[in-house]
Amino acid sequence: MSTFHTAVRTAVLEIYPSGRQDRWRLRAGNGEIVASGESYVTRYGGHQAVETIKRLALTARVEDKQL
Repeated sequence: MSTFHTAVRTAVLEIYPSGRQDRWRLRAGNGEIVASGESYVTRYGGHQAVETIKRLALTARVEDKQL
């Protein structure tokens, strides 16, 4: 199995408390945070965001923004 496939299989989307709200973050297989999102008033909102991220990431285009 390639390194890419191993990383994808071990990545974790976490929903965690932050103050009075919840946030999400994506951790790579090595534990490094590679993406994070805004705060959500409800845990359900965080779960909805994670499901949206999972769905959209499959077809998202990459834009290389240079200054």
